[in-house]
Amino acid sequence: MTFMDIFWIFFMISLLQPLFHQQWLNGARQRLIAKLEKDRGSRVIILVHRQETMSFLGFPILRYIDINDSEEVIRAIELTDAEVPLDIVLHTPGGLVLASVQIARALQKHKGKVRVIVPHYAMSGGTLIALAANEIIMGPNAVLGPVDPQLSQYPASSILTVVEKKPIKDIDDQTLIMADNGG
Repeated sequence: MTFMDIFWIFFMISLLQPLFHQQWLNGARQRLIAKLEKDRGSRVIILVHRQETMSFLGFPILRYIDINDSEEVIRAIELTDAEVPLDIVLHTPGGLVLASVQIARALQKHKGKVRVIVPHYAMSGGTLIALAANEIIMGPNAVLGPVDPQLSQYPASSILTVVEKKPIKDIDDQTLIMADNGG
């Protein structure tokens, strides 16, 4: 066996190991969800971001609430009998306002009891979703964060403040467009 053979074997194992680990975690997670559903008599929906360190070639993959999440959560809510309670496990740094609002509205429309479980944190859009529930269950050190809409990398409120305080001739077009979207 040559050095290059050993290198390629190591490279392939390094590339596939996170995928195998993720599959194992998914199986363990599914078993815990089934147990929780049985114990609580509810439908459990998980919306967790950054649940474990996952990277692609050493670069971390960061997740947040997006349109795919809203589609999946809304589909799970719609497929659940209207009278069955929902337990939403929520651990997220937030995300897109549109997706968070869609999930919150779907939770509000559900006839059965809706509980949000926050084991660690739910920030921004996660807080918005939590506030749509009938009950919020939080871990002893869990936190909800401020609902703080962002446009690009700037807080929407800061962009609006710039437009209020600066003369229009001193504001660039991009800031004006963002203020129009943020207002």
